Amino acid sequence: MAGGLALWLAFPPHDLRALVIAGPAALALAAHRRQARTGALYGLLLGLAFLVPLLSWTGEYVGSGPWLALAVYQALHYGALGAATALVSRLPLWPLWSASLWVAMEAVRSRWLFGGFPWARLGFSQPEGPFTALAAFGGVALVSFAVALTGCLLARALLLLIDGAGSGPSTGGRARASTLAALAAVSIPLIGTLAQAAAPSGDVDDGGRRVTVAVIQGNVPRAGLDFNAQRRAVLDNHVQETLALADSVDTGEQPAPDLVIWPENASDIDPLVNRDADRAITEAARAIDAPILVGAVLEGPGDNVRNAGIVWDPKEGPGDSYVKRHPVPFGEYIPARSFFRLFSDKVDLVRRDFIAGAEPGVLTLGGATLGDLICFEVAYDELVTDVVRGGAGMLVVQTNNATFGYTAESEQQLAMGRLRAVEHGRSVVVAATSGISAIIGPDGRLVDRSALFTADTFVRDIAQRGELTVATRLGSLPEWSLSALGLAGVVVALGLRARGRSRRRTSR
Repeated sequence: MAGGLALWLAFPPHDLRALVIAGPAALALAAHRRQARTGALYGLLLGLAFLVPLLSWTGEYVGSGPWLALAVYQALHYGALGAATALVSRLPLWPLWSASLWVAMEAVRSRWLFGGFPWARLGFSQPEGPFTALAAFGGVALVSFAVALTGCLLARALLLLIDGAGSGPSTGGRARASTLAALAAVSIPLIGTLAQAAAPSGDVDDGGRRVTVAVIQGNVPRAGLDFNAQRRAVLDNHVQETLALADSVDTGEQPAPDLVIWPENASDIDPLVNRDADRAITEAARAIDAPILVGAVLEGPGDNVRNAGIVWDPKEGPGDSYVKRHPVPFGEYIPARSFFRLFSDKVDLVRRDFIAGAEPGVLTLGGATLGDLICFEVAYDELVTDVVRGGAGMLVVQTNNATFGYTAESEQQLAMGRLRAVEHGRSVVVAATSGISAIIGPDGRLVDRSALFTADTFVRDIAQRGELTVATRLGSLPEWSLSALGLAGVVVALGLRARGRSRRRTSR
């Protein structure tokens, strides 16, 4: 449980990033040479101590039931990890198998159930630090593996040191082995530090053709689930902030942008069918004389709705659009609604289900080709890789965090964007309805960021980059390879245990 609390403290808003290695180390120590069921109990305890406080933002306005249900379900994955860790702890080189199992557990958790929930992967705690640059070579999975391997090697060193404290002819050998394990653990962040030389670098405006990008955070009338109760007010806020920017451009206080980014839910009134919303957005686009990427909720098909980013040209009006490919279960749609209503009537707060789009969000506007990701999509490896491989020279995250109030959710999501910047060598623009909006350089550094529940505007020259990092080229290969390594260790451990039982029966 102490290891789980250390993991929680490693993530925003606490950002005690070095503590992240204590989680894998604690589980490795607790589960070492234990029965699988004991390891499962320890893993579950670690998961609960980690995820219950970390995911508290999910219950900010819907109560403790959904929050605790999510935390407990996710913690069960750590229970399975603990069982597997106990099994491989009898194998030679067990820190390697144990660290690989962390990657396997996160791979499963990121994809299953209802499309998975990648939040709180070890790698996402490292938007800066000695492990960060590894993202450019193996993505989030490699960062998670490096963190877990460091912790497991430190656990190995401690176990050998404890054993070596006794007497016996092999005491010196165990001490030497403990020293080697500790040195191996220290070498991993050193390798990560050296990797920075080959990882993406440079300022946000270096590395390619520049476009001037404006980010608009219009703010909302109120926080909470009813943030959009005054939908027109939210739209008007973004229009007025854009008109204010146009005035600043006219007076020379700000450079003229080539494109403008509005956040998710900037217009929850469908501007494709509502003339007033159409006129308001067109007025803003013509005043700033640049296309706007508008976050909007679109009607249909049928009783469903779509979460979209629309390219709104000042002369031609709405053009290309991207529809969110991964709507959030229980947030944007309710799977098996009648079943889950038996447990909570909160499911009916989602009155209409959002449906998923099918195409990657690669959009061209204002001379830039950008990869559009909507809100939680930044957490999903394949969705981000798709748009970079599709030609995006920069990444845009349109998000609305008003439903989570003044919690750590925005900070945690921002950390993901920073790691994605390093992973793919792209600048990342985060446009949030109520914050945190940000501009992130390709090395993960924060260039600009806003506060929560304020109106704000950023204007920056951003270079459009074309080179692909090793991580982008490899895609999910590192994750699957490391997962297979960990699962192979479990298979070997189970085989050895079965063989041992067979021999004991034969000897009787």
